[in-house]
Amino acid sequence: MTRRAPDNTKALDAFLAAKFEIDAMLERLAALSADHFETSPDEINWGHVGTLNHYRAKLREITDMAFNEGEHAE
Repeated sequence: MTRRAPDNTKALDAFLAAKFEIDAMLERLAALSADHFETSPDEINWGHVGTLNHYRAKLREITDMAFNEGEHAE
């Protein structure tokens, strides 16, 4: 008797939808970074630094999870 592989079409569709959304977010972030987060050197203040550090912390959390680093290291 042959067993059928489970139909994972819905899971695959959901996975790809999430991946495409992540890809779009990364593309937007890369473009914003290339534009120095819409600031010029004359405008930079500690508020900009705080905002960028907040972004960095969130991205670090994600990359640590994805690559098993930091607190997510095995």
